[in-house]
Amino acid sequence: MFCWNPFSISFVIANFIFRIVLFFISGECTIIEMLSSIMIGIVSDVIVLIYLLPFIMLISHSVSKSKIATSAWYFIWIFFCIFTAIAEFLFWQEFEGRFNFIAVDYLIYTREVLGNIMESYDIPTIILATTIASICIAKFLRPSTYSRFKWRNFNLATGLLCLVFWTFDSSILEFSENRYANEISKNGLYELFSAFWHNDLPFERFYVTGDQTVLTESLRRDIQSDEKNSVFLKGGDGIARRIISHSQEKRLNIILIMVESLSAEFLRSFGNQENLTPNIDELCERSMLFTNIMATGTRTVYGLSAVNLSIPPIPGNSIIRRKNNENLSTMGSILRDHGYACKFIYGGFGYFDNMNYFFENNGYDIIDRFKIDEKYITFSNAWGICDEDLFEVVLREADETADTAIKPFFLMIMTTSNHRPYTYPDGRIDIPSKTGRAGGVKYTDYAIGKFIEKARGRKWFDDTLFIITADHTAGSAGKITLDPTKFHIPLLIYSPRHVEPKKIQTLASQIDIGPTILAMLNMSYCSQFFGHDILSTNIEMAFISNYQQIGYVTQSDLIIFRPIKNVETYKKNGHIFERTTESSSNGLLGQALQYFQSATKWREWNKRMASPTGFEPVLPP
Repeated sequence: MFCWNPFSISFVIANFIFRIVLFFISGECTIIEMLSSIMIGIVSDVIVLIYLLPFIMLISHSVSKSKIATSAWYFIWIFFCIFTAIAEFLFWQEFEGRFNFIAVDYLIYTREVLGNIMESYDIPTIILATTIASICIAKFLRPSTYSRFKWRNFNLATGLLCLVFWTFDSSILEFSENRYANEISKNGLYELFSAFWHNDLPFERFYVTGDQTVLTESLRRDIQSDEKNSVFLKGGDGIARRIISHSQEKRLNIILIMVESLSAEFLRSFGNQENLTPNIDELCERSMLFTNIMATGTRTVYGLSAVNLSIPPIPGNSIIRRKNNENLSTMGSILRDHGYACKFIYGGFGYFDNMNYFFENNGYDIIDRFKIDEKYITFSNAWGICDEDLFEVVLREADETADTAIKPFFLMIMTTSNHRPYTYPDGRIDIPSKTGRAGGVKYTDYAIGKFIEKARGRKWFDDTLFIITADHTAGSAGKITLDPTKFHIPLLIYSPRHVEPKKIQTLASQIDIGPTILAMLNMSYCSQFFGHDILSTNIEMAFISNYQQIGYVTQSDLIIFRPIKNVETYKKNGHIFERTTESSSNGLLGQALQYFQSATKWREWNKRMASPTGFEPVLPP
């Protein structure tokens, strides 16, 4: 018997127990699905063991002559298995999935992430309990100290590793339309390193594609038929065009608040009965409220890029985190060209997710925690200063700009308080700090209400558009890979003097926010935006994604692109989407492709443009 057998057995047993735990906490799988998940999960575990086997063999052989060294090595292995399971359990509670690209990002930004973990969980107790359990298990199993190591076996294991590396993808083991069942069957270690390895997902290589010339022509026709006031530029092969307004431009200030993880379901205006957002709900009654807006992704950088670039989600990293993302056509660059003072204000450290670099190279001045004087900070956690302090910064910046510059301002604010560990100053709301998401939501609402009340006394208030939306929802996991109901976010525009309160029910996306704001200002500008003015569009659609899968949503249909050159189509039945055949949605596939495939040309299509001198009208057929 090889000495590494106990390693393999304990690894499989640990993952078996963990899948049982996930089954009970998810509550979304049948017994049959659970049994299938366990059997397929064992295959996933064996694949991971094939990756680990050569290393286990080498280490086991090197310590085999020493009983103490063997026991120590086995203790480390058991500790690793248990601690990984605990980490995955906590990750599942937050994201309802196995390790994925988010976990990879968390390994990169250790300062914020480790701070968040230390503030959210009792790490010393977890480590102590894991250590005690590991000692007991290692002592009970007592692995052999004898190893008949043979290079032939080692070479065979290494060859098997190479074969699996080049041929296996965990997606081939997905057996159910229930996303939870598929997630439970996976192995977290494999998914973590797979996400790291596939950090970039070239569209042409991994997804269904079409003829780009045909798709571009179709996209231009759709834009031209929807935008009666636009003309395309001569000689362009993309969607560069001039939006022409025949009304006098409104020189209004803009304060755009992107609220961390503000799902629509938290608001009374969308049916919530917990009174978590009394201040935002009051604003909804006095605002233009858009009731059918969807976030494009599951992380802050996807929401920020969608709003700023007006571009559908693309697989892999957000554009904010990609190379060569300078001098693009953004909300900031367009407004700056029109004389606005544009600032991105963030309560955390803006190097996180490359935010500072992106914004300062695309039309914005940056104000992050590095630039906020400590005397103005009353409370902070791992993610940044509390939202009250952040909005005090906003008030100071708005006052200073209004006093010293004869120009309107555009302030884009990214909040942080509605994020684990959900800590905030005591005595503000009736939910104690660090007790969960509900407290984070209610405190952020409190801070926004306080900010609006103070803003009403400023001289710039009457001529300011206050826009409140979310970067993404609090959770996007559902039974299907991409569930549109899990991407529902609020959007409201408040300006008592300039905006009439009413509800807009048009299905739209975060990418439509920019074009809508610029249209409300009667602004003429050069555009490479994919989004539409929600208030005048005839097209109702939204885009959703989770890094690898991207989805196109209409009022009745959903199509999901997966990175194995495959698509899934769904039809809406009541409030849920049900799987249907691809052949019934060929037209939908073309509509989706013209956006998604064209969006991958973002670098060449989205360059910042000088004022055009010539136009080429493109009329609909």
